[in-house]
Formats: sequence, C-alpha cells, structure tokens
Amino acid sequence: MSITPEGLAPEFTLTTAATRLDFLSRRDTGGHALNTVHDDDEDHWNAIKGVDTSLDTYEALELLALGEVIARKAHDSRLVGIRAALRGGASWEEIGEALGVAPDAAYDSFTSSIARLDDEAASAARELAGSRPGR
Repeated sequence: MSITPEGLAPEFTLTTAATRLDFLSRRDTGGHALNTVHDDDEDHWNAIKGVDTSLDTYEALELLALGEVIARKAHDSRLVGIRAALRGGASWEEIGEALGVAPDAAYDSFTSSIARLDDEAASAARELAGSRPGR
C-alpha cells in the first residue's frame, strides 16, 4: 500500500490531519525497544504509562505524508486569508507583516496563488489586490 499526501488529503481536514499527526508524533518515542516487560498491574493504566512505543513503517510513512498534507493545506489557506484581509481593508504592509515577509513578497505570493483560479475569480482577486506595493 502506498501512502502519499495525495491519497491522504481527501480523507483529512487541516484540523483532523494535525490531530492525527500530533497523535502519531506523541506515540513515537524514537526508541527501538519492543516487547518490554513491566511489573505493573495489567488492569491499571500505569501498565502502559511510560512504555516506550515506536511507530511501525506504515505509521511512520503516514506521519511523513500527513506533515506534507498539513503544509499544503496551510499554504492553500494563505489565499483565503489574504483575500479576507484585503476585503477588510488591510494594506500590503500589514499583510506582509502578518506573513513575516516584505509587502512585495506577500503580493507576489498572492498573485501566484490566484493563477490557479478560474478567470472570473482570478480577475476579481487581481482587482482586490490592487497595484504592487512600492509602485
């Protein structure tokens, strides 16, 4: 079975992907000890407390692919966020500051993102964006 971001993306929202990634990350201690014997009472939750776990290959690959799914979904949300900020009256300087980049880099990121939109939506987005900062 192949585990790819493209295969996982339709199954997860950004929130559920982050939750699953967090779960897998917390489960994996990075250790390699398996089948460790513990003297704790098996009926008590302490029986599993402190037990080192390690992800199997499938889970490790899922962890990697989920990281990519999250990165892609978060990047896609940038377009939505910038449009909302522009509609709210934010300047490119403010948008750039929120993204941690220069205003012209924020503008360039937005214009490259709108290239994927259909003609009508892209035209509306270009109108909303206005002119490139610094011009």
